[in-house]
Amino acid sequence: MHEPDKWDWSTEKKVIADLSQWKEEYEYREDLVVSPDGEKIAMIVKTPDEEYTVCENGTAWEETFDKIWNLKYTPDNKLIGVASDTGEWTVAIDGETWENRADYIWNLSFNKDGSRIIVAAKQDEKYLMINNDTPWETDYGFLCDTSFSASGEKTAAVVQVVSFSEGDTFKFKSGCYSVAVDGTPWDTKFVNVWEPLFSPDGSHVAAQVRTAMYDYTIAVDGTPWKKIFSCVWGPQFHPRNGSVTAPVRTSGAWTLAKDGEVIWDRSFMQLWHHQYSPKGDKIAAIVSPKYGKWTLAVDGKIWKNTYNDYVTDITFGPDGNSLACIANEKGKFIVVVNDNPWGLQYDMAWKPVFSPDGKNVAVKVERNGRFSIAVNEKLLNKTYDNIWDPIFSADGQNILIRAIEKSHDNKESYIREIIPVSRILS
Repeated sequence: MHEPDKWDWSTEKKVIADLSQWKEEYEYREDLVVSPDGEKIAMIVKTPDEEYTVCENGTAWEETFDKIWNLKYTPDNKLIGVASDTGEWTVAIDGETWENRADYIWNLSFNKDGSRIIVAAKQDEKYLMINNDTPWETDYGFLCDTSFSASGEKTAAVVQVVSFSEGDTFKFKSGCYSVAVDGTPWDTKFVNVWEPLFSPDGSHVAAQVRTAMYDYTIAVDGTPWKKIFSCVWGPQFHPRNGSVTAPVRTSGAWTLAKDGEVIWDRSFMQLWHHQYSPKGDKIAAIVSPKYGKWTLAVDGKIWKNTYNDYVTDITFGPDGNSLACIANEKGKFIVVVNDNPWGLQYDMAWKPVFSPDGKNVAVKVERNGRFSIAVNEKLLNKTYDNIWDPIFSADGQNILIRAIEKSHDNKESYIREIIPVSRILS
């Protein structure tokens, strides 16, 4: 997880890298990525020898590869990517590669503090997961929908546990899929399984399952709920008591169920992406109360404002008393906090970010091709050529800006800037 209390908040502005120089040096360049602390910026580049490497803060990795994909920074500011080395795929971390190789690697992920790197892999027509360079002992003929516990110590995925031919519909309908946890499959088999999810403590796994051709429910540790529904969406564990909730379709409409029993007394045309508040005392979900209208429902009660296009990015404040989202109305993006839409509309707006005390909400926004930060409906009186999501300091008094700006002579630089929240709100 991010540790902003350990970052530099005293330097008002730093020019980290001259990106114009990178353009002169490398003809082929991919998208830029920046570290959470803002101190590093990197991109995949091609060398004159037609090999690929990574340029970070103007310095290239010594190691070169056939190709590099999915470059990203971990929460502890390590730079990782999937790399092909003489036709074999592996993971590169700050230029150093794992010992394990595979024919194909995907779903490069990491846990909250970046201490564990996790991928799905294919080797010799078999599939498995690799956790910090340690592969599962068991592999499978099919694997998808990978997941891992909050600590990253445990991993899970949907796997095929029974082989069948394309025309063997009887065997398929009898159930050929399950969830493997650290390589060990559940005893129960299902027609289909989707999106396994670990409980907060990592001791349980829940998933959407299809028990028959038209029967859907939720399974926890391989045991399906007793009630069957016409459709379900992804489950969530309560942050503290271990219960499981999921959106379910019953009697032609959507509502919310807990441990197999419906708990909301209202149904909707659609209900999905439900989320608990940090303490678990509230549940919010994106809902459609009627055709063409979208909003949020909290504990089954809908917000008064609805939006015609869609709603996304549910975000609870740290104390659970505030709730924000992004709405789209006629192609314009609106930030909504506690059912109050901000007055300004944007060409694009990203996921809201709450300050540690929950009093302020910051959002990356775009207007007329320029990027900036808005806080509590106030727009920073400065724009950038590109910008990344804002990060609050631990005391909530400042915001870290990671941005690209061009000078009057068109020189392009990546800058790290500290902006006082009071300056934006004034």
